[in-house]
Amino acid sequence: MTEAATYAGRPWHSSYVEGVPSEVEIPDITLGQLFENVVARFPTSPAISFFGTTTTYSVLDEQVGAFAGGLAKLGVRAGDRVGLILPNCPQHVIAFQAVVRLGAIVAEANPLYTEAELTHQLVDCGAEYVICLDRTYAAVEAARRSGRTRVREVISTSIPDFLPKKDQLLLRLPIAKARRKRAEIVTDLPADARAHAFLDVLRTGRAEPVSTSVQAAASDVAVLLYTTGTTGVAKGAMLTHRNLVANGEQGRAWIVDARLGHEVIIAVLPMFHAYGMTLCMIQGMVLGAHVVLLPKFDVTMVFDAIARHRPTLFPGVPPIYQALLDNPRARSVDLTSLRGCLSGAMKLPADLQRRWEAATGMPVVEGYGMTETSPLTHAGPLGGVTRPGWIGLPVPSTEAKIVDRDDHTREVPVGEPGELLVRGPQVFAGYWENPEATKGTLTEDGWILTGDIARMDAEGWFEIVDRKKEIIIAGGFNIYPTEIEEVLSAIPEVAEVAVIGVPDAYRGETVKAFLVLRSGASLTVDEVRAHAAEQLSAYKVPKIIEFRTEPLPKIGIGKVLRRALRDAEKADAEKTDTGTADTEKTDTADH
Repeated sequence: MTEAATYAGRPWHSSYVEGVPSEVEIPDITLGQLFENVVARFPTSPAISFFGTTTTYSVLDEQVGAFAGGLAKLGVRAGDRVGLILPNCPQHVIAFQAVVRLGAIVAEANPLYTEAELTHQLVDCGAEYVICLDRTYAAVEAARRSGRTRVREVISTSIPDFLPKKDQLLLRLPIAKARRKRAEIVTDLPADARAHAFLDVLRTGRAEPVSTSVQAAASDVAVLLYTTGTTGVAKGAMLTHRNLVANGEQGRAWIVDARLGHEVIIAVLPMFHAYGMTLCMIQGMVLGAHVVLLPKFDVTMVFDAIARHRPTLFPGVPPIYQALLDNPRARSVDLTSLRGCLSGAMKLPADLQRRWEAATGMPVVEGYGMTETSPLTHAGPLGGVTRPGWIGLPVPSTEAKIVDRDDHTREVPVGEPGELLVRGPQVFAGYWENPEATKGTLTEDGWILTGDIARMDAEGWFEIVDRKKEIIIAGGFNIYPTEIEEVLSAIPEVAEVAVIGVPDAYRGETVKAFLVLRSGASLTVDEVRAHAAEQLSAYKVPKIIEFRTEPLPKIGIGKVLRRALRDAEKADAEKTDTGTADTEKTDTADH
């Protein structure tokens, strides 16, 4: 009988992950209690740094308690949803910890979201409180004024709020202009609106800080992270305190030589994303680490942080690693302090993996996961055997199996492709107020259907070979064709539209749109992009646009067959690579 492709309950292969247990004990605590534990153990150790300003765990705890007290005075209670629209900065960490300390639910949002994207999320989660960056305040207020949301309290902050004056001047930030703009917006609010400055909420809460995380249980929802399915409708993945604590503990077990209280993590991955939230902020708490916050990816910022703080752990995505290696400064900055580098969100090129190891002496290993799994489920061994193109082995306390893509009850033989299913303590509780979508993703016995086509070899290594979902992953961001198609189809001149992802050397994939215009209509590439930019974040706007005169390929019911378009693109690329292409396409011609 052929062995099934499952890793459920299998013994670990010690030659690959020596020192990593097959199971880890997950403490029955909340994120607030996890934070309190690390404060008690490492009160004087650095917790976070931001542009040279370092905050210890005890000082951070005081700030969290004060901000929680301020939020409580504004009315935040257990179970309330609080929108966080912030980049990586001290305010993000303080607000996140304060919200969960109150037993409320963090609803993370991308600061790059448009008004339409933000409004949908705020409506769906029913947030009554929003904490945002000043430059996103206008979009938040527009969403509030639409009358569709329940938002009644908005707290605004700016990047300089937690910088000393000398650093503000050094960075040449337009502080006065930003504050005047914020004041004008606040003054212009209707009578029923309430707006507050982050620092004011912090000050008012210091009189009555919240010092204990009492109003939540480990099984309660801690965070809502929005992820879009094939329908293009964003759904809130409910991650419980236990889910996130578990994934933090699983990550710690994976770092065999972790030194509690001594690790330094570069946090350039956005913490509004599951990858950055868990691998930087929550992993930092589990390890008692010093987390160096960077508000965006900038090569100079990263190199300066590496030179100054000598990081040991660096979660990233392939474009980040590639940009660092391609920069001339890579030859002068000492990267050898790095002992653990994990790449996720998109496929890690083998050549990039080799180049990084040559520069640091430590390979960057590939990991795998999804928002719904907190996110980590698989990873390559740190400092062990590497297999370019493979996502590694399941992390401790995680089961994985490969099943027939059309029959989830039938496991396929080892080595054959099928849909990847995962089960473990990091698997989410379902989608917010969406039982139908939850039922379509979670089985009754706790397995999550990833939608990814994978295979497992005889030694338990996993490789992603295709995607059942038609998701596009560009630069680590999930992009969903249906959302973009809906926007482009609203252009009066467009008769048909389809969107796919095509390979891109830097971003992994990039967005390509195919358009068929109505008879006699005229449209340019610039006009299409301008329309898309009004309603979509910049990374979703199609980078390649191809106008076609013939109808797009369809299946029997009239739905455009994206797979046929992808297959044609692949065939054209192969012809080009072998020098046999008989035509040259252009994506910039006006029609």
